[in-house]
Amino acid sequence: MSAIDDKWFQCQWLGAPVDEGAGSAEMVMPDGHGRARDYQNGSIYWTPELGAHEVHGDIRIKWAQVGGTRGVLGYPVTDELGCGPGNGRYNHFTGGSIYWTPEIGAHEVHAQIRDKWAELGWQSSRLGYPISDVRSSPGQLSCVFQHGTIVWTPAAGAVVAGNID
Repeated sequence: MSAIDDKWFQCQWLGAPVDEGAGSAEMVMPDGHGRARDYQNGSIYWTPELGAHEVHGDIRIKWAQVGGTRGVLGYPVTDELGCGPGNGRYNHFTGGSIYWTPEIGAHEVHAQIRDKWAELGWQSSRLGYPISDVRSSPGQLSCVFQHGTIVWTPAAGAVVAGNID
């Protein structure tokens, strides 16, 4: 039995495996390092260093949109977990995080923007939850939150700007 099987036994709500044509075989990821298996209600990803973690729902969709394991976020390092205030949820990944609420949807945060937001206290900080993904424009990164914006430039680093309540 594999680590993915062990994780699935803890997460039976993921449903049955949906590996088309492969029975219940795990997929080797394109990087040759990790493995994954898709289920009716989500997926489980595994690497030797990180172990097995599940990703599902709107967070899984957002993660796929930003490249999945090949994107800036990389592999999951947590299962989807709940957070407050409200009904928030998140997954952390090797290169960033995705946060979701029913009202706002799922948004990714990475790099120095994520570091600054973590330093301030994540979603419990005065900024609240992200309401945009990290955006890149020449010479800067930015992310809009419920109550302000974090902007990163090489000269100034990550700073809070915008409407802080």
